[in-house]
Amino acid sequence: MTPDQLAAALRAALVQAVDDGTFALDPAQIPATVHLERPRQREHGDWATNVAMQLAKKAGTNPRALAEELAKRVTAVPGVAAVDVAGPGFLNIRLDAAAAGELARSVVEQGAAYGRGDGLAGVRINLEFVSANPTGPLHIGGVRWAAVGDSLARVLQASGADVTREYYFNDHGAQIDRFARSLLARARGLAAPEDGYGGQYISDIADQVIADAAAAGEPDPRTLPDAEATEAFRARGVELMFGEIKTSLHDFGVDFDVYFHEDSLHESGAVDHAVARLRELGHVFDADGATWLRTTDFGDDKDRVVIKSDGEAAYIAGDIAYYLDKRERGFDRVVIMLGADHHGYIGRMMAVCAAFGDTPHVNLEILIGQLVNLVKDGQPVRMSKRAGTVLTIDDLVGTVGVDAARYALARSSADSSIDLDLDLLASAKNENPVYYVQYAHARTAAVGRNAADAGVRREDGFDASLLDDESEATLLGLLADFPRIVAQAAELREPHRVARYLEDVAGAYHKWYDKKRRVVPFGDEEVTDAHRTRLWLNDATRQVFANGLGLLGVSAPERM
Repeated sequence: MTPDQLAAALRAALVQAVDDGTFALDPAQIPATVHLERPRQREHGDWATNVAMQLAKKAGTNPRALAEELAKRVTAVPGVAAVDVAGPGFLNIRLDAAAAGELARSVVEQGAAYGRGDGLAGVRINLEFVSANPTGPLHIGGVRWAAVGDSLARVLQASGADVTREYYFNDHGAQIDRFARSLLARARGLAAPEDGYGGQYISDIADQVIADAAAAGEPDPRTLPDAEATEAFRARGVELMFGEIKTSLHDFGVDFDVYFHEDSLHESGAVDHAVARLRELGHVFDADGATWLRTTDFGDDKDRVVIKSDGEAAYIAGDIAYYLDKRERGFDRVVIMLGADHHGYIGRMMAVCAAFGDTPHVNLEILIGQLVNLVKDGQPVRMSKRAGTVLTIDDLVGTVGVDAARYALARSSADSSIDLDLDLLASAKNENPVYYVQYAHARTAAVGRNAADAGVRREDGFDASLLDDESEATLLGLLADFPRIVAQAAELREPHRVARYLEDVAGAYHKWYDKKRRVVPFGDEEVTDAHRTRLWLNDATRQVFANGLGLLGVSAPERM
């Protein structure tokens, strides 16, 4: 019996109790889906629900009375071994071995689809993440967003959403100007500007700009007048730097559907269009020669200048236009992932969202990530040789590999800072979480290979009642929880829940394996349905590992 089947049985019992007059409850108040959760203590059963506590008042009774009536009715459902009423009205439900064991076959038969749902079906989500300025290699903070953002996109898609991964390409403004001046200074053998960028990568890119010009038969950009030279290094330098960023992200398993250029907002008239729209809605006013957005009407701490008195667009003007552009492209929800220094951005952008008539935190969501600290040999790792001042994606991947980097960055809540021990992540130890989970998957694959060699085939038999050991009940219970974990990770925008869940499954699988519940016959022992049925459970676990690691963008190795 799957959790969905049990939830349906509980709902049917509620409907029946209303239909036969046991409870005076409006049928419309019966939830479409009865929520189930795993009890914290395994001895309390396989599943628990507080539905009696939710509905008792509406039904004109007390929670315990409603729970006891439901317990009597659900106990009669085939596959339910026992239903206990706990506390003020919790229902703790235990399935019999055969009913619980059927899940193993269900998981294997569903394959890659197991864990996927339709809770966000029909919802179009624009997920913007990383969006680092193309003024240097992608630093460790951006790498965290690459891992978390791509994992979140996968989790949202697994819940039925139509997700577009978007990178906001900041090719407009003062930082790009400083980048161009830094390249030109380095090319001319001068010191970097006081507000410029350093690091070996500046020399590398400046040399490449010169080489590209020579290959194209163009004048040496160093010899051009300052304004022309700066523009030459800006145009080609930004292109080269962003090309490096995109290559690093691709090698990290992260690709974007849209690369949106900030310059296009200003060149296309999108900023003027957005300001005009807000003026039509009555939220724009003119004062002191500037154009203002009255964001204080929507909870912001002060009104915001949109067009400055010199006629130039303020920084927020681009953000306003970009949000409207996404909504006009048909996205229901705009999710933006930003670094720890952007908390002040939330209030003003939620005000912008409301000014357009949208619902803050629904049509617009802003997720803030915290810092990553790297440790090696017990000491903080402070800088990259190439970037000079920051640690980069290539530094991290070169030290621990893509899988370990992605898993480690995605396994913690993004709103908490994390310390990554590079020595641990590069090790083959159970204390290394990615190794622990990948090794468990590799072990399931090895068991499958050994079973095939011994002539144990799933299709020759399955008897769910033979999965009667406590270790099997625990493992099955965890496997049953996978769809709920995925749905919860999508709803809460917390893909780290998938990683922590996989670690729990790995622990349960290793305990089952260590109990010698053999899949492969010992010596000359005959192959029986017990071996075949355990192979179904082994392979179901293998499928959940593969599906879960896939949601994190991490490989599921067959051998380690």
